[in-house]
Amino acid sequence: MSKSHRGIALAALVALAICANSASAQSPAEFYKGKTVNIIVGFSPGGGYDQYGRLLARRYGEHIPGKPVVVVQNAPGAGSLTAVRRLDASLPRDGTAIVIFNPALITETILEPEKLKFKFTDVEFIGSITRDFRVCFMWHASGARTWDDVMKKPEVIFGSTSKGTGAYVNQAILKNVFGIKARQILGFPGSAEQRIAIERGELDGDCGSWSSIPDEWIRDKKAFPFVMFSPYKTPDMPDGIPYIGTFATSEEQKGVLDILNAAGELGRPFVVSKSIPADRLEALRKAFDDTMKDPEFLADAKKQQLPVFPIDGKEALEIVRKIYAASPALVAKARAAAE
Repeated sequence: MSKSHRGIALAALVALAICANSASAQSPAEFYKGKTVNIIVGFSPGGGYDQYGRLLARRYGEHIPGKPVVVVQNAPGAGSLTAVRRLDASLPRDGTAIVIFNPALITETILEPEKLKFKFTDVEFIGSITRDFRVCFMWHASGARTWDDVMKKPEVIFGSTSKGTGAYVNQAILKNVFGIKARQILGFPGSAEQRIAIERGELDGDCGSWSSIPDEWIRDKKAFPFVMFSPYKTPDMPDGIPYIGTFATSEEQKGVLDILNAAGELGRPFVVSKSIPADRLEALRKAFDDTMKDPEFLADAKKQQLPVFPIDGKEALEIVRKIYAASPALVAKARAAAE
């Protein structure tokens, strides 16, 4: 390289360094003013994660210093892991890219670390809009209504986006822990496509968040919830849905359920790159917490019948750390149950 070219390259590096230092010296309000913050949903439009992503996007920018525009993008793939990986691969690492993902992937990174090669302690949590209230239900045409009905069926066909998602893990628990004869069909882009398959009779039912089941399906007795995966429920859930833990007959089954259900506590989590400046992370977290108390946000959620039981970013990270602290023996048993 000639001296002149070396000089140009050096000048360019100096200019970049100056720009970087200037950006890092900005307050969150100065940085976000005039910016666009992208919320990337790891699934196709129309599903529960998409609904919550758009719910947050409507009011979130009003609480972020500098009041940036907040928009939603859909980037389905690998049960939302593709979107999470993009945080440090191709998305800006400056606090303008936020991803909402399926927290069952956290469990999957424990069960198959050599395959996924990712840890969710390597991202920062902004918070979660709600804890997950997961249920499995049967479509009316299947003829099954209750847990006992499902146990007796010679085959139950479920669908999922990919291995490791919440739906997949719930279905695997039914099959491998309790002996339900479930067959899982993978490859759906999102829950919206699964609902179409259910209405066509291609699937017998599904497992997912209570809020993702169309209200009219419950009202018109087209879908019958036969088990739930948390010991608590939302006010609009009907009485009488049994908790999966009541069917556990051994300490081993209970331990497996604990590790496989733990991530569900995170519900609808939002994360950013660990590379963003600390003051912007705190600004995003505070804005998230403030949005959760915003009367207009809560009114939007109520209108859409979306539960809001928020978890702040620091608590979410502690939940993740506890999940990763599970003993190797318990992880091995959970791995076999989730196949």
